[in-house]
Amino acid sequence: MKPRIIFRGARIFDGESADLQTRDVLVENDRISAVSPAVPEDDGEAEIIDCAGRVLMPGLIDAHVHVYAYTVNIGRAVQAPLSYAAHFAAQFMHSSLDRGFTTLRDVGGADVGLASAIKDGLLGSVPRLFYGGRVISQTGGHGDFRPGDHALDSDDYCGCAGRVDLLTVIADGVDAMRRAVREEFRRGASHIKLMASGGVASPTDPLDKCQYSPEEIRAAVEEADRRGAYIAAHCHPAEAVRQAAMLGVRSIEHATLIDKETADLVVEIGAFVVPTMAVGASLVAEGEKLGFPPVSMDKMRRLADRALASLEVMKQAGVKMALGTDLLGALYVRQSSEFALRGQVLPAIDILRSACSIGAELLGQTGQLGCIRPGALADLLVVEGNPLKDITILAKGGESLAVIMTNGRFHKRTI
Repeated sequence: MKPRIIFRGARIFDGESADLQTRDVLVENDRISAVSPAVPEDDGEAEIIDCAGRVLMPGLIDAHVHVYAYTVNIGRAVQAPLSYAAHFAAQFMHSSLDRGFTTLRDVGGADVGLASAIKDGLLGSVPRLFYGGRVISQTGGHGDFRPGDHALDSDDYCGCAGRVDLLTVIADGVDAMRRAVREEFRRGASHIKLMASGGVASPTDPLDKCQYSPEEIRAAVEEADRRGAYIAAHCHPAEAVRQAAMLGVRSIEHATLIDKETADLVVEIGAFVVPTMAVGASLVAEGEKLGFPPVSMDKMRRLADRALASLEVMKQAGVKMALGTDLLGALYVRQSSEFALRGQVLPAIDILRSACSIGAELLGQTGQLGCIRPGALADLLVVEGNPLKDITILAKGGESLAVIMTNGRFHKRTI
């Protein structure tokens, strides 16, 4: 007999609609099997969760994390022993589930070893993980964390795909790009992330300049298309966003300096953007204290004032925005702050869709994740309060969550 759990009398946010409907939801094994005004108990052996008018919603999706980035000083993190990084990743993931994030997309670092440990139950109850392997960067690009006075040492390189570290592989030229992309797919990546512009954490690259030639990006996109997967691209300036979208990149990360014309183009092409507000606000507040390098702090301050404005530009254009946080090191405890930060400029329904249905669409999981409907995986939250009226309810780090369920199993239950 299937284990049956009935969430009784909940107000349903289904991941998309702004109208809350009072319904019962039946969970059997790991899936939702019915959503109706009244689910019968039948054999009388169903477990009843009396929601008493609380909001029932899908588990949250954080579409931009780095679970191996154990410190804000990425120059140190890339050289960490994998065993240490793996322990940090386990802690990161456990705490993410405590905050209601039942799915994570790692866009740089997580690998087949971590995925296998999750599959085999070695980490216990953690979020579902989609990982992209190591990010791919040009020499001197955003993924090259050597200081400018670091000599090119032959010991830093191997013959397979350039310089190897925990988070990044360096690839220059079309052939090297193809090989690097194929290698990460061989290791089980669901997507590949390229560094297509300068960034904050890297020491030697200009923040507002494009990286990688069109030919190199196009080669990566072709390889992903052949694999039935997609390319994500780190982009801050509008020019980099524009180039990535036009070359077939599906997921554009950050887009902090996007302008109206570029946002309109992204909508026309049908790409997604994953803005990351939490990382900027957190680094401005605590980065210096935690050892974020001075050159990177200077870059971060240059971006901080533009971040919220970029959300307004994309909202007006109708860009499909997923929710991401991009937090490094000890800052991962601020993961839920993304909701309050976005709430300064976006309506609650847009933010909820970003963390649910749009995140699922980005991952190719529409109808499986980020929704409450028959056949979907049973990743569910029972919320004390109504996040459609006050999005900051979800910014409390899990405090407002009476139930957290993933794959039909309770992670937390206080009712």
